[in-house]
Amino acid sequence: MNKIIGRENNNLPWQDKPEGYQHPVWRYNANPIIGREAIPTSNSVFNSAVVPFEGGFAGVFRCDSRAVTMDIYTGFSKDGIHWDINPEPIEFTGEDEEITKKVYRYDPRVCYMEDRYYITWCNGYHGPTIGVGYTFDFKTFVQLENAFLPFNRNGVLFPRRINGKYAMLSRPSDNGHTPFGDIYYSQSNDMEYWGHHRYVMGTTQFEASGWQATKIGAGATPIETEEGWLLIYHGVLATCNGFVYRMGCAMLDIDNPWKVKKRTKSYILAPQELYETTGDVPNVIFPCAALTDEKTGRIAIYYGGADTVVGLAFTTVDELMAAMEDV
Repeated sequence: MNKIIGRENNNLPWQDKPEGYQHPVWRYNANPIIGREAIPTSNSVFNSAVVPFEGGFAGVFRCDSRAVTMDIYTGFSKDGIHWDINPEPIEFTGEDEEITKKVYRYDPRVCYMEDRYYITWCNGYHGPTIGVGYTFDFKTFVQLENAFLPFNRNGVLFPRRINGKYAMLSRPSDNGHTPFGDIYYSQSNDMEYWGHHRYVMGTTQFEASGWQATKIGAGATPIETEEGWLLIYHGVLATCNGFVYRMGCAMLDIDNPWKVKKRTKSYILAPQELYETTGDVPNVIFPCAALTDEKTGRIAIYYGGADTVVGLAFTTVDELMAAMEDV
């Protein structure tokens, strides 16, 4: 088994792979775990991130309102499946009201690093950019400077410093529904000024791997393994009926994460169930978080379905290793 480097997570939500199932990722049989009306004001709850917290789990959830405004909310769970979401959005404090001024916030990621939980999200500041903040207790939150100029999405932090630097993946974009997108790596000394940008990987030729031929973006916080950083990402194909979002994975070099060692040619999960194919944005699987257990190699993936609900899926590090090919 290619070992996950991290901590044991004995209460990781889990279901065994169904007998006869041939694919590397399988769904929780009671999906979706969070419906679109999880709080009184929500039109939809999706593209959300969770982490272990105080013997259970905490998370930051994208809840679009019935006015279709976009914001992020805290939530807590004992088992990672049944969630209580705060009906009021997160309020950040910060040194500069120019930055903490709310426009829109969506698609959060969360990771624990050093002594706190860092949050990144798509932040509205004259267009989409990467907001950065942190919390110690999921009660009070501090917002830092935006990581990049507009336009950027899918900012995902690594869970530890690499070569002494904070590290982040992102996907430069435009101001709309971007018809392009590659993944880049950036580093920072202080979580404020980001530079040394490096190209990680891009879209594929349609003939070789069509599901990721239009754009790609980092999903869950990268998972440290003995072989490198395991990255779960989304890939997009532009079809005659709109974009289709699917899930894949890649292995990045442990010391130079912009160097890709392995990557999936075939997707590992695609919109198939009704809650993935039908909703506010049909045909979307959008991973934002992965819980892991070092002892068993198990991985629980949280993903948005059709920009409407939250789904849960399962795999193992060995399943994902077998799904990838050398590049």
